[in-house]
Amino acid sequence: MLYIVGLGLGDERDITVRGLEAVRSCAKVYMEAYTSLLSLGLDPSSLANLEKLYGKEITVADREMVEERADQMLREAADADVAFLVVGDPFGATTHTDLVVRAKNMGVEVKVIHNASVMNAIGVCGLQLYHYGETISIPFFTETWRPDSFYERIQNNRRLGLHTLCLLDIRVKEPTLESLCRGKKVYEPPRFMTVNTAISQLLEVEEARGGSAYSKDSLCIGVARLGSDDQKIVAGPMEKLLDVDFGPPLHCLIIVGETHPLEEEMIEFYMMK
Repeated sequence: MLYIVGLGLGDERDITVRGLEAVRSCAKVYMEAYTSLLSLGLDPSSLANLEKLYGKEITVADREMVEERADQMLREAADADVAFLVVGDPFGATTHTDLVVRAKNMGVEVKVIHNASVMNAIGVCGLQLYHYGETISIPFFTETWRPDSFYERIQNNRRLGLHTLCLLDIRVKEPTLESLCRGKKVYEPPRFMTVNTAISQLLEVEEARGGSAYSKDSLCIGVARLGSDDQKIVAGPMEKLLDVDFGPPLHCLIIVGETHPLEEEMIEFYMMK
């Protein structure tokens, strides 16, 4: 059996009772660590906290392992119970859907144990979940790569009066381009996009496109460490949020669409003073 277990958003205690029971019953436990991270990060002491509560040694699974060597984990799951831990909910990233498909094609039984994810916990900011349009991801720009395919999706959401949830890039154990060319991988330091960087890139794209999908005055909500005790939520004009220190990762951003009076009352609690 392959158990795919959602961990929630805060720390090791956010696992569900069913999830914890499954993990403790497994012969081997992997933890996915590139689509998202728990607020406690991946330093050795934090991993030790997980292992202490879960009662199992945890193998950290990076992008390379999950996307290139997942068959090894699935072969193990064919003969024993294996847990694959995912921050948030198991289906918050398409990679995990692919893992389920591969498991089923190999005849491995799969059981999914759900948990909270950014897609539902974002309701804490007061915007009603059914008033959101298509969610977008914003990648880090480089000198030679500045993708802006998300622009049309924001534009479509805004035309419909819908809010846009922007998920911000994280880069964990990413090989440098130079090392790939040399054939020996060297990895970049971990990077986590901030609300401030996301807004700077969005404003750059709007200036280049000129489609009035949003502007520096558009109402936005910046969110940091969603689901943690020290989560931070600040609402205000896009340009004004550039000056806010949102603190450590993970961050996300909402571009607000048309609002209901009840939504406006809730947003007011988070407005910049």
